[in-house]
Formats: sequence, C-alpha cells, structure tokens
Amino acid sequence: MWADQFSNFYFQGASMMKRKLGKSGIEVSAMGMGCWAIGGPWTWSDGDQMGWGEVDDNESIRAIHRTLDLGINLFDTAANYGAGHSEKILGRALAGRRDKAVIATKFGHMINQQTRVVGSDDSAIIANVRRDCDNSLRRLGTDYIDLCQLHEGEFDPIKAVELRGILEELVAEGKIRAYGWSTDLPDRARVFAEGEHCAANQHDLNVFMDAPESLQVCEQYNLASINKNPLFRGILTGKFSADSSLPENDIRHGWDFTQGRGAARLRMVEAVRDILTQGGRTLAQGALAWIWARSPVTIPIPGIRTERQAEENAGAMQFGPLNQQQMDDIAAALKAIELPVA
Repeated sequence: MWADQFSNFYFQGASMMKRKLGKSGIEVSAMGMGCWAIGGPWTWSDGDQMGWGEVDDNESIRAIHRTLDLGINLFDTAANYGAGHSEKILGRALAGRRDKAVIATKFGHMINQQTRVVGSDDSAIIANVRRDCDNSLRRLGTDYIDLCQLHEGEFDPIKAVELRGILEELVAEGKIRAYGWSTDLPDRARVFAEGEHCAANQHDLNVFMDAPESLQVCEQYNLASINKNPLFRGILTGKFSADSSLPENDIRHGWDFTQGRGAARLRMVEAVRDILTQGGRTLAQGALAWIWARSPVTIPIPGIRTERQAEENAGAMQFGPLNQQQMDDIAAALKAIELPVA
C-alpha cells in the first residue's frame, strides 16, 4: 500500500527533500543510496567477512535505476566494497545517466579485485591517493568524482594535512569536485574541514547511536553530515527476531538476538516502534526521519540493493523529519533500556 501511495505522490510532481553537499554547493537529495551491499562478498586481509552476502548484479542495477527515478541522486560507494565491484556496478548502472547522479566514493585501502581481499597500509595512503583516484575513475566509468572521501577513520591528523593538499590539487585538476573524510572522530574531521573544498564528514548516526560532536563539526564548518549505518545494519527495519540467522559470507553472521546486546537491541526496536511508525511511516522510514530531525545538514545513506528497498527508503522523504515531541519520546523510551556491556 505505502509503495503505491508513494509512487502516486512522487509522479504527481511533489517536491523532494533536498540538501546542499556542504560548502561545495552541490545539490543532492536529502538521502543517498549506500552501495556497500551491492559489492557482494569480500574479505579483509585477516579473513574477516566484510560483505553482505551474495548479490545479483542485474538486480543491483535495477535498484540503482529505481533509486534515481525516485529522486535520490547521491550514490555512496568505496573502492574496497567488493574490492572494486561496487564501483563497477554503479558505473554500469549510471552509463548514459551520469549527469543525473552525484557520486561519492572512498579511497585508502589496498584491494585485490581477483581475490576480493582488502588490506590496509596507512603509510601508503598519501603515496597512492592519485593512483587510487584514477582506479576509481576507471571502475566508475567517469572522468570526475563528485565527492572523494578518505576511508581510514584514524589516519594520522598531521599527515592528513599533506593529504588534504593533494586532494585540493585533484580538485584543481578537475578529477574531483570536493572531498571529505569518513571518520567518527571529530578531531580528524576538523583537519579536513579547514580545506577550501572539503564538503563532508561521513560518520555513524542512527536512533541508537547519536553523534552530537560530529554534527557540531559539520554545522560549524558547513559540511554535509553523511550518515552511514542509518538503519543499524538492518535492525531498525524490524526484520530481525530472536531466531534470525545470516549466512557466513554476511558481515552480520553470528549475531545473537537471544541474549546480551542483540536481545537488547530488539527490545529497543519494540520500545520505539510505535513512535517511529506514527503517521503511516514504516519503521525504516521513521528511523530515517529521526536522522533528518537531528540536524539540517544530515544525509542518511541506507543500503539499497532491491527496487523495493529503494521505494521504501525514498518514501521516507514524503513524510519529512520527526517532530520534537517524537524525538523526546524516543529518547525517553531508549533511556529506560539498559544495554549490556559488549
């Protein structure tokens, strides 16, 4: 029902929620598409699974097309998602429609596209940034990146000044339009924020994980707050229960919802369900609306890999942000639940 209602709402010409991508001035939808999951399975160099299970590339492309058709024009990917596979699929999907999209990608890891294994070498980030940019441009099938983001959240802040200078050079050369840092550390975000063409800080933000200091940095320096993990890896969609399990090649494999923090998270979902779904929203739509209510600079990027997910997430823009009473009620409901120590 809600999907049909949203389709009617959108195609009747209703205005969509918009944001500025920080001081770049680039206009984007108030929500982006997170492209981690469409990279498919991949592993970290220590053997840890980092993907979200198997994917159908054709389905991913349909999801990207549907997302774009519904008014979402920001697509956030990274070189390491699927060891380059996510960028390739996004590039294929946007062929012929590149001018309609704003592409954000990330750099800073070593990838092996054949084995889909990703590693890290902080000392090589500065030396390889230009090569990483060129590789992403090739995989994406484009001659410029709208937002290029450092993907090492704890990178040395002193070395980051030098890195910031190289990114400014890439802007001058026309290879990127703006840059940012994907980090949950506000002191790191401030280093890049001093740069003329720094436009964003990407950080965790969701109903369960507030980030007031990161938001303060974004508001102070006129940066977009790009919000990863907006649905808490799917928990805030309400699709998990005590007997849920996930495949071995899914980063969430092994989650236990019968006890400890997993069980507590399910209780937290139930505590806020009625508030988040007020006014006809789905649970996921309410969780996205909470993020918009936190700050006018927020841009959540929920993972989307099916057309149905695209429709539900885009439908959240029909409702807009939660009101202050709803925000206060959520805070009170969550305060009453004790989260066990990990």
